[in-house]
Amino acid sequence: MEDLAEYAIRAASTLGADYVEARVMALRSEELILKNGNVDAYGYSENEGIGVRLLVDGGLGFASANRLDKESIEKIVKIAFKTAKASSALFKKKIEFAGIVDSKASWTVSVKENPFDVGVDDKINLLTEIEKELLKTGIMLPNRLFEISFVESRSVFANSEGALIKAEKTLAYMFYNIVAFVPGKGVANRWREFGATGGWEAMKEWRPVEKIIEEAHILNKVLEEGKKPPNEPVDLILGSEVTGIIVHESCGHPSEADRILGREAAQAGESFIKPKMIGETIGSEVVTIVDDPTIPKSFGFYLYDDEGVKARPRELYKNGKINEFLHNRETASVFGIESNASARAVNYAYEPIIRMANTYFKPGDYEFEELIEDVKKGVYIKTFMEWNIDDRRWNQRYVGLESYLIENGEIKDFIRNPVLEVTTKGLYSKIDAADKNLAFVAGQCGKGEPAQAIPVWMGGPNVRVRNIKVGVV
Repeated sequence: MEDLAEYAIRAASTLGADYVEARVMALRSEELILKNGNVDAYGYSENEGIGVRLLVDGGLGFASANRLDKESIEKIVKIAFKTAKASSALFKKKIEFAGIVDSKASWTVSVKENPFDVGVDDKINLLTEIEKELLKTGIMLPNRLFEISFVESRSVFANSEGALIKAEKTLAYMFYNIVAFVPGKGVANRWREFGATGGWEAMKEWRPVEKIIEEAHILNKVLEEGKKPPNEPVDLILGSEVTGIIVHESCGHPSEADRILGREAAQAGESFIKPKMIGETIGSEVVTIVDDPTIPKSFGFYLYDDEGVKARPRELYKNGKINEFLHNRETASVFGIESNASARAVNYAYEPIIRMANTYFKPGDYEFEELIEDVKKGVYIKTFMEWNIDDRRWNQRYVGLESYLIENGEIKDFIRNPVLEVTTKGLYSKIDAADKNLAFVAGQCGKGEPAQAIPVWMGGPNVRVRNIKVGVV
């Protein structure tokens, strides 16, 4: 793989490219879906290929091939070169990459149990066991869907500045969706994702049978017992899962420098953050939000990004102020700084773009009981059912699923369909405390054209929001 990457760099340099990088990858993947007790889909694939990106006179070109031979490499190098040369003539401001990237490293994430050594029957049995245990509950669940998948990758990144990064990792993923129905009460829908860098052992650590059964009972109770939330403004406790989706959508995405520069406006959207807003207040002092690719076993784990830049934690909001944007080398050059290693691509066939990794609200020093002990009347939204947010990541709406009324410092009855509609600053300004209980959920974050679904974690502790209006669906 290393030889092929170097061959691509030599070929492009000979043509006259100012900068060249090549990513060679070998991939193996497997996916299984069980729907209402039946195997709905199974897939296994192996493929390999190379992606070449280069700069010519300030123009950027990219091309890829799924054949690893010199003829195919020469072909895509010529395509990328022509693309870069043509694009150079279209832009007044030439593209530049910040700094020099000449890192040399090799990293591997080992797995305890290689998922590709586990038989298909064992994988079907895992999902079938969930199905059987769910049916034993007697809860009416007309829709039940479970999915597991694994992706193993080996990659080599090299560039014309001397970088050479070798990496190997395996991703484990699980998704489920169940819909509960109670006559006269309606339906409630629960979907959830698990993800990690790891092997088959992740499936055991997640304890999916136990968790899905527990959630089926909760869905049923929400439908049977759920009451309307209070009409007046109350104190609100947001669970880790809800905090996670909020920071991903209203901090992570608007902090992407390509959005801030308006380059994602026609695809993923814009950002309320403008280039000169570093240091502006966005919330209370309690609010610090970090994006960190280096968390071991995380779904968004990497040690070097797809431009060969060494990864590090990024404090996007710090003590209530906008602190740092997510950058690749191109946007870092525009801002006159170094890249903070936010360039990622799904695989060799896609150009790396700015992405989050593992985004979370920094925990505080409260215990959960301390968050609610002085709440006279409030709402605790532990999990959410749906959400939406505008293109600029300012106006947003979250609908709670497992939610409770709080009275005089104690968690009381289930409430149903509480809605939080708020602006980004309006929410973060009202957060006055966070507990110690950091937790994450996994996700597949979509962005780009063509679209790339990239693995991420999002999370946080339980946080307290003071005096805010909660609606109802």
